Amino acid sequence: MLVFWKEKLVILAVPKTGTTALAQALGGSADIVVNNPPELKHAPLYRYNRFFRPMFEKAAKEENMEVMAIMREPISWLGSWYRYRQRKDLDGRPASTKELSFDDFVEGYLAVTQPAFANVGSQAKFLEPRPNGTKVSHLFRYESPDPMLAFLSARLNRDIVLDQVNVSARQDLSLSSELERRLRTEYNRDFELYASLEQTV
Repeated sequence: MLVFWKEKLVILAVPKTGTTALAQALGGSADIVVNNPPELKHAPLYRYNRFFRPMFEKAAKEENMEVMAIMREPISWLGSWYRYRQRKDLDGRPASTKELSFDDFVEGYLAVTQPAFANVGSQAKFLEPRPNGTKVSHLFRYESPDPMLAFLSARLNRDIVLDQVNVSARQDLSLSSELERRLRTEYNRDFELYASLEQTV
């Protein structure tokens, strides 16, 4: 999470959407940088609303912070998690996907009780507006970075160049048609939210 106080902007770090590169590019000029623990670095909107927003409003008397986030196409997002969890330091651990196909991973993701390797959450849940009106004010597609970069350049009054970081090794991400159908049905909120961003790209 990055906070730019004068610009009244909070950038949520949705996992697997390039926010590490964004933090590297902008962290030096941010007023608050949350790198650890991961539960706070990757605080979803509901956690921001519960902990950070009250701090800003009560302690610092600021009620006009806007929230920005990036969303990735849902199947690509799951593919990134699958590839990330094939890394060597997870070998032999329940969270490893090294011996699994992408179908196996998605099958686990769709299970009633998700195994450790597939327990990665949901982007729609991460970004879900809160009953008190707290919401993501600016949501951009990971696959089309130009609008996001233009927004940040104008808001922060600086040029922004992103480097590639945390890039996982390429893997076969073919998904059976039946599993894709189930995924699109059971996680329709994620696909609908992503589709709604087409008009901003």
